[in-house]
Amino acid sequence: MKATKAKKAMILAAGFGKRILPLTLKCPKPLLKIGNETLLSNSLKFLELVGIEQAVINVHYLGAQIVDYINKKKFNLTINVVEEKDKILDTGGGVLNAIQYFSNEPFLILNPDTIWNSHYLEELKLMEKNFFENKKNKCSLLVVNKTKSFDKSYKGDFNLENNLIIRKDRDNLNYIYTGLQIIKPKAFSGFDAKVFSINKIWDRLIKSNELYGIESNIDFFHVSNLDIYKNLLEIKFKR
Repeated sequence: MKATKAKKAMILAAGFGKRILPLTLKCPKPLLKIGNETLLSNSLKFLELVGIEQAVINVHYLGAQIVDYINKKKFNLTINVVEEKDKILDTGGGVLNAIQYFSNEPFLILNPDTIWNSHYLEELKLMEKNFFENKKNKCSLLVVNKTKSFDKSYKGDFNLENNLIIRKDRDNLNYIYTGLQIIKPKAFSGFDAKVFSINKIWDRLIKSNELYGIESNIDFFHVSNLDIYKNLLEIKFKR
């Protein structure tokens, strides 16, 4: 049963994975395994679960391995790969480079470094309810209190105030981004830079009170560095 109103999603898979070296010298980070799944297959199966019909994946570093992996595996959704051949475009530039796939419809953006599971289904529903009921909403982020993070080194990205994302008092930010957001293509209007972080989009939306957040209550597991990855391998995750 379709759980999400959005029909399309993008998975960000172009990064170098420098914090996981030396494992990423020959293997792109999205193809590292947690249990029986790679980070990429776990993300794609999560998108299948919530009812996404089309996934766009950007690749750059060791991208041929990711393309080959997708071609060999059977996933129950349409997958389009966008290759950033000349240079990596960063998170914002990578999405803008693939924006034509999303027409004018809101879409999900997913970070495959997070260990997604079925428990996120209800939180995604809540995100979409907030998103589609508020016409001013151009982007909603799923955020989590840093106390729920497996990696205790996170200092926080944002604060939440009446479901609005704010960045006041940067020395006391309590929420971190989980890696799941829903966004309207028009949030990228006016951006003509090739290489830029998605933070540029968020900062502009924060200034206009158009960036919203939904708090996750799920323990946050994210492959942030080599030590955390090794520790995560010791945990038995349930989908």
